[in-house]
Amino acid sequence: MMTTRDGRGSREGLAPGDDVTGGGSEAAPTMVRQDSNDDTEDVSLFDADEEVSTRSKKSKIRHPVASFFHLFFRVSAIVVYLLCELISSSFIACMVSIILLLSCDFWAVKNVTGRLMVGLRWWNQVDDDGRSHWVFEARKASTQGKKVSSEAESRIFWLGLVTCPVIWVIFAFSALFSFKVKWLAVVTMGVVLQGANLYGYIKCKVGRRTNLTSMATSYLGRQFLRQTVIKDDQAES
Repeated sequence: MMTTRDGRGSREGLAPGDDVTGGGSEAAPTMVRQDSNDDTEDVSLFDADEEVSTRSKKSKIRHPVASFFHLFFRVSAIVVYLLCELISSSFIACMVSIILLLSCDFWAVKNVTGRLMVGLRWWNQVDDDGRSHWVFEARKASTQGKKVSSEAESRIFWLGLVTCPVIWVIFAFSALFSFKVKWLAVVTMGVVLQGANLYGYIKCKVGRRTNLTSMATSYLGRQFLRQTVIKDDQAES
């Protein structure tokens, strides 16, 4: 094996573990390789990730346009009523603007925002006998058990649905006690249109729970009757 003056030797023909030394007294530096991989292991916090994702889904607004128009028409009607005397001196223009906003709000909440934001829709129909029936639709839950709406949208929907009719009732008493007869018709229109939507959706929720309760009661009654008949047949045989 040949060596050079600087102590480095040829690597040819060396077996593993052979000592490489130069001709002098100094030994050639040996390279020691350290494994940088330790025994630690990265563990992902799946529970925390799932909790964060669940919270983000619950707080996420899935229908921002519907949420905006759910509050836009009714809040605009209230603002126009409060500022109408400052904006315009014409009572007819203010009245038409408020009634138009209330009508748009009634249609949007009844047919669009209620269906998208909380998965409910209601209407009233009269049968041939002249009896009135409340009918509602509820969006079916998905096969994976996901909710039909987020908590943020539900809060926005019910907060706007309940608060604005209460404000119009306050306006009605204010107009009555201040003897503003011409504004009494306008605020009565607001109470009627927004109160109808409130009553309809409350009727939807109460009616749905009542129907589910009656269905469960009838099902349990049929199961109990069936078990009783089977036991009687077994006793006779």
